[in-house]
Amino acid sequence: MAGYLRLRQICLVADALEPLVGDIAAILETGVCYRDPAVAHYGLENAVLPIGSSFLEVVAPTRSGTAAGRFLDRSAGHGGYMAIFDCDDPEPRRRHVEALGIRVAHVIRHDDYVGVQLHPRDCRAAMIEFNHTRDGDALDGPYHPAGPGWPATRHSSPVTALIEVEIESPDPDGLAAHWARMLAVPLSRDDHGEARIVLAHGAVRFARVPAGQPECLGGLRIAVADVARTCAAAARRGHAVTGTSFHLGGVRFRIVSPA
Repeated sequence: MAGYLRLRQICLVADALEPLVGDIAAILETGVCYRDPAVAHYGLENAVLPIGSSFLEVVAPTRSGTAAGRFLDRSAGHGGYMAIFDCDDPEPRRRHVEALGIRVAHVIRHDDYVGVQLHPRDCRAAMIEFNHTRDGDALDGPYHPAGPGWPATRHSSPVTALIEVEIESPDPDGLAAHWARMLAVPLSRDDHGEARIVLAHGAVRFARVPAGQPECLGGLRIAVADVARTCAAAARRGHAVTGTSFHLGGVRFRIVSPA
């Protein structure tokens, strides 16, 4: 499929924004660039934090009966809710997934933005969204979900990039093929034989978990300027650090140096 497709945003869901948002901000030395009042329509509150030119969003239900709340009820502690890909035009991608039999759960429209969210049961593991912000082709340009002031916040943080999202499944090859069809991007393999979808910006890796475990968005690989400093900050916030990774918000943060 012509045009660009980039891993631009990950959404985590939690019972409450704090202390998770405060922990992420302190550990990654970043800040909240936007709190979107429009998510109140869905019974949510949120906070969006820049991760280089990508974003990490946390949402929390403010009332019962929300889709995010139902996800929490059935997720067995996994917080990875949505993988969000920006592109030059979501509409051809919408037609493509519908032709595959994938249902569209929501279409979000603003004057400068369109977002197409796919049904989580059809995606498996996590929801997928395709979106586009007008004049947002450049990575340092506008990105509607991050609010109008986000570029001023990204340069003050030592976090440099969201490199990869890790999707866990007892059938990683089957799930990888399913996502590759939805994203219309070919599969590749890393040096360990794991399936990957490599995009113009960011990648998706599919990791095997034992039979009986749920499919989920289980990990994030994040590049920072000083790995030891970031891991020490996680330990100070009370999170057990194994090697250079730690669990936070129901996903594993894998901290690496910039390439």
